[in-house]
Amino acid sequence: MTSNIAEFYRGKNLFITGGTGFLGIALIEKLLRSCPDVGRIYLLMRQKKGKSIEQRLEELTKNAIFETLLEKSSPDVFKKLIPVTGDVGDENLGLSPADRQVLIDNVNVVFHSAATLDFQAALKPTVTINLLGTRRVMELCQQIRNMKAMVHVSSAYVNSFLLETHEKLYPAPEIAEKVIDIAQTLSDEAVDELTPTLLKDHPNTYTFTKHLAEHEVNQCASRFPCGIVRPSMITAAWKEPVPGWTISKNGPQGFLMGASKGVIRRLPVGLDLIYDYIPVDIVVNQIIVVAAEIATKATREVSIYHCTSSTYNPFRWSNVAKKVNGYLHKYPLKSAVWYPHLRFVQSLLLFKISAIFIHFLPAYILDGITKIAGGRPILVRLHTNVWESLNRLEKFIFTEWKFHNTRSLELSKSLSAIDKEHFYIDIVTLVWEDYFVHLTQGVRRYLNNEQPKSLHQARKKDTILLFVHLGLQLVIHCGVWWFVSSLVGWPMTKCPFIVPLSYVLMGLL
Repeated sequence: MTSNIAEFYRGKNLFITGGTGFLGIALIEKLLRSCPDVGRIYLLMRQKKGKSIEQRLEELTKNAIFETLLEKSSPDVFKKLIPVTGDVGDENLGLSPADRQVLIDNVNVVFHSAATLDFQAALKPTVTINLLGTRRVMELCQQIRNMKAMVHVSSAYVNSFLLETHEKLYPAPEIAEKVIDIAQTLSDEAVDELTPTLLKDHPNTYTFTKHLAEHEVNQCASRFPCGIVRPSMITAAWKEPVPGWTISKNGPQGFLMGASKGVIRRLPVGLDLIYDYIPVDIVVNQIIVVAAEIATKATREVSIYHCTSSTYNPFRWSNVAKKVNGYLHKYPLKSAVWYPHLRFVQSLLLFKISAIFIHFLPAYILDGITKIAGGRPILVRLHTNVWESLNRLEKFIFTEWKFHNTRSLELSKSLSAIDKEHFYIDIVTLVWEDYFVHLTQGVRRYLNNEQPKSLHQARKKDTILLFVHLGLQLVIHCGVWWFVSSLVGWPMTKCPFIVPLSYVLMGLL
């Protein structure tokens, strides 16, 4: 049987922004592996840390995500990847006239995923990258001679001022020209002062500028097929190319990374709230499928698709809360610094109170020891970053959104049997408990850089850390008992309140 999706990409040349990011790398790998007859893939890249774009491309192809591809293909497959110097934050995308002309003459499909994801960023840089960057991409698309489809990667949270949203374009929160003029002409201080007024109900500059960017795409929908994919929180791979693959430290994988080290011991979540997580391979497949769909069924209107789970196969932390520690000990780290034990607290206040005792106090002690030993102390800085990030993310941690994905489900049903298998976008069979098992393994290998062959040694260390952990609890228990009884001048047998007190202190561990 022939894949209609793969056939659509036969001989077509693509242009991708954001190709070096988490989603971009996964998109490149999938195109090379599942659309073997795709033409050239032009990647907008900039020099970084003194490395040329050719060097950065070489590094990109060394990523572990390509191991599955290289089992069936030779390294020559990477010859399809062509780096192009540029940056969405620069005028005309920073393209040279010659490179721009190459894109105009050869590209057929554009995937725009470049964006700044910093929720704390000021308005100026987010306007430059998210809003103006999208406008510059759309200007290039209008010049491309044989344009078949353009897919813009937005976010389900662009309309986060609403608790329930659908796959449609919502009115712009502000006039784009006004926002751009303010960002480009006023001082940083003046822009920062005006920002809350401009944002209105938007929680941050990211959702605000991404919302405006959708309207930039919509303005071109009558000229060539335009689609918008709105993923929610993108997490590790569900199935492909390897279950659990990730390079992102955002969301649950970031917390599991710290928890597996024994460093992060508390996680603030609403156990019974719906959290909209979506695996990266689902997002990649949907982007690829949407381009083929809008190219063959051009409607002269922007087509919007939610790539989400909240209304279809929702995840709640209560599903896995009692199992997470079991996963961490089944797949422990050889580099763990303490016995992993993650507990969930259902308010940011409780998290901060407990963090003082179980995160910061041990961090200062261990960083002090590390500094004396001539090492580089990092724990205090790590916990400070977590503390500050949670302040920014509180709304997203304790708010439940519902993103309806009717159009996406219809798109999945319309696929042929072979495309449903190769470009799956339906998560009905995703079992979250099983997914977190693979996520834990993925965090171990790809974020903590520990290979499966080290698992036996890691489990031995995990057992040792358990006894050390229990020993410390016993010391605390006896210490509290002795201290309080000495303080009040009573025999230890007559201080029954010490038992619950010591258990409270041990519970902090």
